[in-house]
Amino acid sequence: MIQIAATSRFIVRMLFSIIFVATLTLPFPTGSHAQGAISDYRLGSGDRIQIRVYGEEDLSLEALISDSGTFVYPFLGEVLVNGLTLSQLETVIRTGLKGDYLINPDVLVSIVEYRPFFIQGEVNAPGGYPFQPGLTINKAAAVANGFTERASEKKIFVVRGDDPQQNRVKAKLTTMIRPGDIITVEQGFF
Repeated sequence: MIQIAATSRFIVRMLFSIIFVATLTLPFPTGSHAQGAISDYRLGSGDRIQIRVYGEEDLSLEALISDSGTFVYPFLGEVLVNGLTLSQLETVIRTGLKGDYLINPDVLVSIVEYRPFFIQGEVNAPGGYPFQPGLTINKAAAVANGFTERASEKKIFVVRGDDPQQNRVKAKLTTMIRPGDIITVEQGFF
């Protein structure tokens, strides 16, 4: 009886070890599959994307989205992607390749590099910086070497990169930033 219990524990430990090692060898998700919070992210000029068509190296590539919101893809030509989500672009490519070129293409689109955000005003190093998911105004200011002594933490405004009217919206330090956003930190008075 004792030997059966020891054998059962050994089997359970071995199964746990196999499952653990197997999960370590799974590919790490990127792009739309890595960040649930940005799954509705809309592509735009300046984003660098990677397209992978499994089993078709000639159709896998990396592209920079042009100022006109397009890129050139084999067999499909110029593809307009401005305003599309990653999953919508996957569908466009899959549909374009299906039938004439491939029977059932397996397409994955991910973002290699987001378009930058911009921060100006009372920060030590104003300018454009590469966007990273999870970026808040406080973190954006840290990327720009922090606030100046005259900075007001209550007079911060954001112009969203995807807002055609370019409305200036009051923001807090915890406000989430998106690619293409312009942050303005104004002066405070003593």
